[in-house]
Amino acid sequence: MKILFSPSETKYKGGTTEPLDQNSFLFPNLFNYRMEAVDKYQNFIDNATNEQLIKLFGTKKQDIIEYYKGNHSDKEIMKAVERYDGVAYDYLKYSDLNKDEKDYIDSNVIIFSNLYGPILASDKVQDYKLKQTEKLGNFALENFYKEHFSEQLDEFLENEDILDLRAGFYEKFYKISKPYTTMKFIKDGKVVSHWAKAYRGIVLREMAKNNTQSIAELMSMEIENLAIKEIRKQKFKTEITYDII
Repeated sequence: MKILFSPSETKYKGGTTEPLDQNSFLFPNLFNYRMEAVDKYQNFIDNATNEQLIKLFGTKKQDIIEYYKGNHSDKEIMKAVERYDGVAYDYLKYSDLNKDEKDYIDSNVIIFSNLYGPILASDKVQDYKLKQTEKLGNFALENFYKEHFSEQLDEFLENEDILDLRAGFYEKFYKISKPYTTMKFIKDGKVVSHWAKAYRGIVLREMAKNNTQSIAELMSMEIENLAIKEIRKQKFKTEITYDII
């Protein structure tokens, strides 16, 4: 069972100072591609105007810009699932899980970082700032990672049930080429955004607590405040629509 997940734009600072190498990430043989993307990120920052940095980082706060415009390689590293600080991660509450539950997340969740590409939740990443959908000049990271990582992901996921909890933008990094399941969340008859992020975290948390190993097991789980409204299948995709009650 593998769960595909989004990163978040906000991140916790801190970590350790150990260096990253090819063994720091999923797919060690593709490490050089990751570093190529990081080098392009650094080069863009080094040559960008302040207006370009505002757009790239998604903030006008000069203290934040100054922090992130420095040398990326000097930033401390931290486990990816602990680095990200968005709504889904708030509701996942990774730090409150026990060891077995954390091991489940670490081993089964693939986060689609818009800088580092597809990584395991346990992979360590440096602190970075990169607004969703932004390019590095003409360099589109989603196209780069789709080109160089899709074959390895196909092999890695070949014998796994897949739950895709990514936000729409991160689907551009990898197109799933086998049957998979997604979720949609409805409240008062309307598709939700904020609560979708929250419930992605809640669903992932419940899967870890139940050691969910298949889509069949997921379908039999009861998740507080969620009721299945509809299940729709189209080609490879099975979409479960939940009512938030």
